[in-house]
Amino acid sequence: MKKCVFLTMDSLDGYRCDDGLLHRPLKKIGWEVVPVSWHRHDIDWDDFEAVIIRSTWDYQAQVQAYLRALEAIDRSSARLENNFELVRWNIDKSYLKDLEQKGIKIVPTLWEKNLGQKKILSFFKKLETSRLVIKPTISAGAHHTFQVSADDHEIMSRIETVSRNRAFMIQPFMNNITLEGEFSVLYFGGEYSHTILKKPKTDDFRVQEEYGGVNRLVKPEQKLLSRTDQIMAALDISPLYARVDMVRQKDDFYLMELELIEPALYLNLDSESPDRFAAAWGRWMK
Repeated sequence: MKKCVFLTMDSLDGYRCDDGLLHRPLKKIGWEVVPVSWHRHDIDWDDFEAVIIRSTWDYQAQVQAYLRALEAIDRSSARLENNFELVRWNIDKSYLKDLEQKGIKIVPTLWEKNLGQKKILSFFKKLETSRLVIKPTISAGAHHTFQVSADDHEIMSRIETVSRNRAFMIQPFMNNITLEGEFSVLYFGGEYSHTILKKPKTDDFRVQEEYGGVNRLVKPEQKLLSRTDQIMAALDISPLYARVDMVRQKDDFYLMELELIEPALYLNLDSESPDRFAAAWGRWMK
């Protein structure tokens, strides 16, 4: 039996993680899964055939330490997935600039730091919107993500505090997030797997389950799949897994984020998706 690490963190208390659904299908094709925290320094990574990054959802607080941990794995004989260079590129959301330059439609975005109230107020005019979403370029799980209107001076003050010498991205609030939801399109081994529609609870804009978001399995429109296929084809390095987060705007779909590091895969919402992942992994490792 070959041994594979699922890279996680010290504690998953307060999080919903369904990676355990992969253990049985992977065992059927000859792989034993061992969960290991990325914070561990006593692991000989050469003891494993592969390390798959999964629920490392606290990395944003220690980004450089996280990258050093992944680099140590990458130097070992274990195969790291997703690829280290791909992770290093994807860890800062400025990767969206690269994709936009390749013709990918992204949500209109400004890139700034040191966000004083005067500067924030100028963004409403620049983006022609009455509400903004402002978040760090390095973040996870909606941490330090704000929705702000022009009269929300208290929130602007908080943004000013947390944005000192730290890069942030500014986008118009996309109304369809609350009206329809955000589409998450999952790919395993470069092949389409399933699509989840995520909708925030009433009076919120965050779609994460921890904040009350509701998720359901949906059949994607062909136009949505065409857009996400285009995004996958634009990558210089193929990922083992990818989650492409999209929002509908008028008659098209726009990229919000491309999740290549530790995305929830929503395996619990599609009963066949764990077997598809295992099949993709079997092909990946040949």
